Amino acid sequence: MPAPRIKSPALLVAESGADREGHGLQRTMGLFQLICFGVGAIVGTGIFVGLSDSVAQAGPAVVVSFVLAAITCVFTAFSFAELGGAIPVSGSSYSFAYAGLGEGTAFLVGWCLLLEYGVSISAVAVGWSQYVNELLHGLTGMQLPAALSAGPGDGGVVNLPAVIVIAMASVLLVRGVRESARATAAMAVLKLVILAAFCAVGYSAFKDGNLTPFSPAGLGGIGAGTTAAFFSYIGFDAITTAGEEAKNPRRDVPVAIMVCMGIVTLLYCAVALAAIGAVGGDQVGGRPAALSYVVDVVTGSGVGGGVIAFGAVVAIASVVLAVMYGQTRILMSMSRDGLVPRVFEKVSPRTATPVAGTLIVALVFALPAAFASLDAVVNLCTIGTLAVMAVVNIAVIALRRREPGLTRSFRVPLYPVVPLLGVAFCLYLMYETGWTTWLQFAAFLAAGLLVYVGYGRRHSRLAAPARDDATDGAEVTPDAAGTAARAV
Repeated sequence: MPAPRIKSPALLVAESGADREGHGLQRTMGLFQLICFGVGAIVGTGIFVGLSDSVAQAGPAVVVSFVLAAITCVFTAFSFAELGGAIPVSGSSYSFAYAGLGEGTAFLVGWCLLLEYGVSISAVAVGWSQYVNELLHGLTGMQLPAALSAGPGDGGVVNLPAVIVIAMASVLLVRGVRESARATAAMAVLKLVILAAFCAVGYSAFKDGNLTPFSPAGLGGIGAGTTAAFFSYIGFDAITTAGEEAKNPRRDVPVAIMVCMGIVTLLYCAVALAAIGAVGGDQVGGRPAALSYVVDVVTGSGVGGGVIAFGAVVAIASVVLAVMYGQTRILMSMSRDGLVPRVFEKVSPRTATPVAGTLIVALVFALPAAFASLDAVVNLCTIGTLAVMAVVNIAVIALRRREPGLTRSFRVPLYPVVPLLGVAFCLYLMYETGWTTWLQFAAFLAAGLLVYVGYGRRHSRLAAPARDDATDGAEVTPDAAGTAARAV
């Protein structure tokens, strides 16, 4: 059996130019922008739309579900922080798997990331459409017709608002990362302010009796709620995709990940307690636009609900922007390795962004947002994300053994206990998704393996460095890598 093709961390960094200007990208993001980028990638549909699903499963014990989901993410966040500081490149989990476990595993990780980010983009865009209608109703008393605000599976024809928000995000991303970072930071601050205002309103009407029974479905309900709540945390790993555009990635990426996870966990628990304490879990669970409903009930007016709807529109748009950014950077890294077509690695010399790759991503994921019902693939997205997180934890262990002298600006505490606990928690939540999801995931991985064998393995630049020139091949010197950007 042939040995796995493993790309060393030094080669990944040299090829990307990650210690200087990465592959034609520009270093414009500081620590504050990275934190806002992380908050922008996480806080959106999960709390504004998905909270009601989690409450329906766990009741008031959804707070425990959020904490368990956060613990799962925090264990893995430590691993992301270590690898993000040691290998500051755009490929995130894909590149970490390439360095730790080899090319085949890395391709399947990238394949899962396409699912994670792609479904997130489309599902979040659909959630944005729901709150646009809520906002229009609050402001004008009217809504978009069902034919233009939902896909065929949900009783409409085309979800036009979902397409519009993806198009707007792609335009902003094409303009440049500086503009995207500023927009994401502004939207992140605004939605944090609005959610803090929601908490103030909710706690003003808080009643202890609304928290009983605390766990109506028992431990099974908490477990199911944890799986549902986990979707609310998807996106924190997007911070590591900015490794080539952060000003000081070795210091700032680990710090941004940990700060971001702390902010989001406290925020989610506070919002969930405020919502349930104000009106009761039975009124929150399964209700669309639950936060707007809570504010309307507490204040006796539709104005507050309209403000929440506006916050949701801003929040969810920022998630689309941040997740699309991460998707394009991962594809760029895979393209640089020859595992996907080269169009995704081309960077415009004018905007320093992967223009063609961004537009392709926008087009591909606008289609399911416009026409498909995505409820059936949310669990598939969740199990794929958990599998990626488990691989990242394993990659930390593999690289500690293979590269003990690698410069690490952050180290996982209590090694190897923490990464092993990260794997265990991921496996537990994967189990909670159910056997139907496992079968879907197995079929998805099999399809990815066929793509790798049919295209990726044959076109891999690591497999045949001699056929590429000095700026194209796997054996790239640091000086050559700095000038290896390809123009659109």
